[in-house]
Amino acid sequence: MRSPDSYRVRFETSKGPFAIEVTRALAPHGADRFYELVTIGYYAGNRFFRMVPGFVVQFGIHGDPAVNAKWAQAAMADEPMRQSNTRGTVAFTTVDANSRTVQLFVNMADNSTKLDRQRVFAPIGVVVEGMDVLERLNVEYGEDPVQSRIMSRGNKYLDRWFPALDSIVSATVVPSP
Repeated sequence: MRSPDSYRVRFETSKGPFAIEVTRALAPHGADRFYELVTIGYYAGNRFFRMVPGFVVQFGIHGDPAVNAKWAQAAMADEPMRQSNTRGTVAFTTVDANSRTVQLFVNMADNSTKLDRQRVFAPIGVVVEGMDVLERLNVEYGEDPVQSRIMSRGNKYLDRWFPALDSIVSATVVPSP
């Protein structure tokens, strides 16, 4: 699904709203994928499962293991870096070449020195409102939630072992001002 050249996504979370302005020219495959995921309601109910103060906030593993299994097979090709990973920028996560799927992170600091040299974390946009909301998300579990367990057990795993994680209530494409 091709996204508009630019669009805004408003997230309602357990701590309040934030919005991301996406620019397709920065990373077209990533912008298109994010648009598709938001349009189908993929992020509703997702938890902010990786919280590293002064580094990143990460989300995007679905609460339903069957949905995770489907999207795990939908990797996107890497894209050239057209913007640095500065505070507020948003990019898809990856572990290997050409392995981006559904998980995103928000840079909570200027991470250009750490991340840009890896050449795989191409930002798709930037948080334009609500960075203060992201800074208030619960960080008590840090990086403790095991991603493979979230993938295979979904929100049941998170509810049992990490009950105080903050969550996404909804994500909607809204008109840019």
